[in-house]
Amino acid sequence: MFADVARIFVKSGKGGNGHVSFRRELYVPAGGPDGGDGGKGGDVIFEVDTGLNTLEDFRNQVKYIATPGEEGGGKRMHGKNGKDMIIRVPEGTIIKDDESGKIIADMSGSNNRLVLLKGGRGGLGNMHFATPTMQAPRFAQPGQDSRELWLRLELRVIADVGLIGFPNVGKSSILTMCSNARPQVANYHFTTINPHLGVVNLSGDRSFVMADIPGLIEGASEGVGLGYQFLRHIERCKALIHVVDASGSEGRDPVEDVETIHEEIRKYDASILERPLIIAANKTDLIYNMEDPDNGYQRLKRAYEPKGIKVLPISAATNQGLRELLEAAWEFVDKIGNTPVTYQSEISPEEVGKVEQLSIILNNPTDGVFTVEGPKIDKMLGYTNLEAEKGFNFFQHFMVEQGIIKRLKKMGLKDGDTIKIYGHEFKYLDTEEYDAGKRDDFKDENFGVSDHKDAEE
Repeated sequence: MFADVARIFVKSGKGGNGHVSFRRELYVPAGGPDGGDGGKGGDVIFEVDTGLNTLEDFRNQVKYIATPGEEGGGKRMHGKNGKDMIIRVPEGTIIKDDESGKIIADMSGSNNRLVLLKGGRGGLGNMHFATPTMQAPRFAQPGQDSRELWLRLELRVIADVGLIGFPNVGKSSILTMCSNARPQVANYHFTTINPHLGVVNLSGDRSFVMADIPGLIEGASEGVGLGYQFLRHIERCKALIHVVDASGSEGRDPVEDVETIHEEIRKYDASILERPLIIAANKTDLIYNMEDPDNGYQRLKRAYEPKGIKVLPISAATNQGLRELLEAAWEFVDKIGNTPVTYQSEISPEEVGKVEQLSIILNNPTDGVFTVEGPKIDKMLGYTNLEAEKGFNFFQHFMVEQGIIKRLKKMGLKDGDTIKIYGHEFKYLDTEEYDAGKRDDFKDENFGVSDHKDAEE
């Protein structure tokens, strides 16, 4: 069965931890810290592979995980970076966030490569934290967390012209006669279960791509039959050729057939019917008298030509009328141009697959005192020496980059208030006031907390 939908799990690599070590050599008793940085985690990258035309491979493998960066080593050795996870998909694949259903990227046109999830940065080794007052730091920075995400992949074929219609009306035969495509052709309902693409070459170096969309039936938009799985493939087509059995050889009325299929498309996406449309009245070789006003061809003309829709008589079996049909389709394609139908991103890659959010408890402030607690900030304090200048600067960076100061300010934090964090108290100094010249006793003009002291004092 043709696979045009898949659900997969992707995860970037965690950054390697920084290393804690000290230079130990003969005659160098106090060599100092030489712990190297951790390696960067691998990215998750999507690339278009023009040799693929299905998402079948994603049925056998669901999880795609990049390798983590390695820990740094002694002698200032940098940890090895993780290997990227490259996922190859067919052109026309739409990548969606599985939870929200929003489009992240449309892998078509010029967008043939996407770095979806970036690997975590490697942590700094202890050689970065040495200061004149602390020459032997026994801590290093951990690597940045990885990012993970469940995705939904949808393949929507890229074609200029789409052949639509009931099963067994001759769509596959038309594609076979007009292009190099070789879909299976037989007198069975639902013979075509895969969308097929073919390049139609016309005189004067003119060409366009035509797709045989598997047959639809009444109720397809609600999940009846096989055709509902392929309604999405019509969305990229610039023009449509509705193939109908004008002879009524299977006992169906051709006008009712057209209306039935149009109604299913309208329920799925009414805007599709606003695109250029040609009705190909097929199997006219089975009509005894083409001038008979009661035959299927003449009835189709009366029903749709007044609406500005061309109705062309053809016979895929005898190759009659196909050239006129292709020329009419080319007129629409040429008028619309070569720009492919693409979908705009509804959510950026930076907004998906976030690392685990900082878990913080912001207690209600009383008398200008704000208490901040949470597992991640507790972990950060475990590897940060607040008594060292570099360690305290790193702590201030953490408070700003994690959005803690911003959240506190929204709760009413103002200049001079106190922030309590696991046995430590910090006096908040508002950088905006110092920038405005309202105060002159600011000790660190880059960050929002300073003058720390132990709470027990």
